[in-house]
Amino acid sequence: MKRILALLLALVMVFALCACGKTGQGPGPAQNPTDAPVTTEPAAEVDDRLAADVNTQDAVDEAAHYEISDTLYEQVFGEFRKYYEVALENYDQGERMGLMAVAEAKLLESGAVFPYENNAGNYAISKIIPHSVPSVDWGFDGDYRSYKGLLITDQYLEPSVRSELTAKWGELSGTGTWHDWAKQWAADNGYTLADSYTLAYTSGYEPTTWDTYSTNQTATGAPLSMTWEGLLAYDAENIQQPALAESYTVSEDGLTYTFKIKQGLKWVDYQGREVADVIADDWVAAVQHAADCGGTLSSVLAPVTNLANYVSGEVTDFSQVGVKALDDYTLELTLDYASPWLITLTGYSALAPMSRSYYESQGGKFGADFDSSAADYNFGKDYQHIAYCGPYLVSNYTYQNTMTFTANPSYWDADNVQIKTVTFRYSDGSDPLFTWNNVMDGTFNGGCGLGSAALEQAKATAVPDDPDGKTYFDKYAYVVLEDNTSFLNWVNIHRYAYANFNDESVMRSAQTMDMAARADAAKLNQNFRLALAFARDRATVNAASVGEDLKYAALTNSYVPGSFVLSAAEFTIDINGTPTTFPAGTYYGEVLQAQIDADGFPIKVWDPAGNDGAGASYGFDGWYNPDAAAQYMDKAVEELAAEGIEVSAENPIHLDYVYRDYSTIGAAMDQAMKQSIESALGNRVVIDLVSAPDSDTASYASYYGDRGYCFNFDFGGSSGWGPDYGDAQTYLDTMLPDGGMMQNVGIY
Repeated sequence: MKRILALLLALVMVFALCACGKTGQGPGPAQNPTDAPVTTEPAAEVDDRLAADVNTQDAVDEAAHYEISDTLYEQVFGEFRKYYEVALENYDQGERMGLMAVAEAKLLESGAVFPYENNAGNYAISKIIPHSVPSVDWGFDGDYRSYKGLLITDQYLEPSVRSELTAKWGELSGTGTWHDWAKQWAADNGYTLADSYTLAYTSGYEPTTWDTYSTNQTATGAPLSMTWEGLLAYDAENIQQPALAESYTVSEDGLTYTFKIKQGLKWVDYQGREVADVIADDWVAAVQHAADCGGTLSSVLAPVTNLANYVSGEVTDFSQVGVKALDDYTLELTLDYASPWLITLTGYSALAPMSRSYYESQGGKFGADFDSSAADYNFGKDYQHIAYCGPYLVSNYTYQNTMTFTANPSYWDADNVQIKTVTFRYSDGSDPLFTWNNVMDGTFNGGCGLGSAALEQAKATAVPDDPDGKTYFDKYAYVVLEDNTSFLNWVNIHRYAYANFNDESVMRSAQTMDMAARADAAKLNQNFRLALAFARDRATVNAASVGEDLKYAALTNSYVPGSFVLSAAEFTIDINGTPTTFPAGTYYGEVLQAQIDADGFPIKVWDPAGNDGAGASYGFDGWYNPDAAAQYMDKAVEELAAEGIEVSAENPIHLDYVYRDYSTIGAAMDQAMKQSIESALGNRVVIDLVSAPDSDTASYASYYGDRGYCFNFDFGGSSGWGPDYGDAQTYLDTMLPDGGMMQNVGIY
């Protein structure tokens, strides 16, 4: 799922929401440096037709699109897949981790996808007690459902207080007493805890459907996670506890999971009226519906017997899939291979329940009869046509204005829902002080991240009645630490759309068919793509948002965060044919760096001195290298010339980039990216900023499309990923042809 864990601290401006090559020595020729044979021959005659007029959505040839997608995937990502498939077959924890790191090296070296930043690294002020909700980065859809347990005080917390509370959390973790202790601490220290939470949201969290099972977009997954509950749920100490399941067992061979569902639980409608009992069959119905909708969401359940075969059509009888209701309150999952991480998915939308009877009452059907376009199909059309079993009901939704969630009295744990009302207020991104102003006037009660504009205000605004005259920054600001999200930049190697797929009158590219053909040929050249990667001055770009002090803080340099996984024991893998032994405690990022170094690419993905000496893949820019960018561009120019394509400052390659001119900060960041690339590449590439008048329009160009031919940019994009479970596979699966991210590079 394209989903990113949301910060608990009001609005952080994120554009999205909210993703191989040949080995070689530096910019020199690899075995096939252009990644051809698919090339675009120069036209014999000038074709000045606008690509936006020719490549319309009505003219899409889907069969041809998928055929060429297969070819391009093998050319650009074939080496990644080759190594990754070897890793997937290995169940030794250390070797599996190491082989996946080798596969990611090939992915990054392709130059078609490269890391940008994570969802943290900014200053913030907050009234929220740290760790009052789960802090694991997987197993649920964003932080939204966990809002039920937020402990929001009536005063901002100083950094020293936050540190003391975090230390106490570490002391009490595993005892099951932290949340109650924190509530008592608040009372003992004169704090009043809120029972409501108001914060901002952007179009990246605007539901495009209310059917949580049908989409892989954060815009739906995060807010709708508040409307349902999972089998198990993480508590504030990051320990899984029973939720809708009262218990579970795992067979000795690790292939069968059996869950006992609590009895007496109810499905209700948006007004709280009972519509059905929660039973084991609700999970069977949900998985089948998700598979019927295309299988992207259900793909994270790949180990489940025959599920992938059902999605592909090889199996048509869902009773052959390893998701069964043995009786009304016993659910069984059967796997093809042991997957100990599967239990971490039990609170995630891939294993969300869906009332079969309610779904059918709204015109829903299964298997070959499924048709979401049928006249009588109403399921998920709006919040009034879904059933609820989670902590909240939707009491109000106004597009690009307000979302209001109120406590569900039928929720299984209703007595422990601290926050009774959650209200989201829309921000279109045009006002960089929107959240700050709403926090200062008391409309937003949790706090906020401090982007560059808000940071200036925080440094200039004195705290009322502070005896020392301290500002909000001096007294309350702290740095939000790195998390395990990964936003990526993309090269659209097979671009089709030159206007937005939902409205072809907007974001129309100025490229002619000839210009587009030249750009396509360049983007199929590995050295050209890498030149783009090394030309991005991400720190300068980020400074426009978070200021100079924190411009490196959120930068990440690998797709799988380098410290996400570490080996439990010594292991040995081949690095370019040489058996290489890594000791117990080796981080994923160390192996990734070893493979990249062996391949001779000037990419730094791991800093052993980072994170106070523990090592990290974030907090520095290991990609920006103007000298390397120029060298790789020189080689690309030479290779393209051999194909009859001249590239020079007088005859540059034009690449379209989505320009957020509705946002002061976003526009400044996009201008900085343009300047960085054009300067590093000697103006042999021109970044054309294609204006998006609002955030929805930008998202339709670079995020909302569900097919590669919908994405309206050459370079950039806005999709990212957060982990679903504690294994590198949770990231790398997304880069398979059916993984849900390849659309960002124009294929599938």
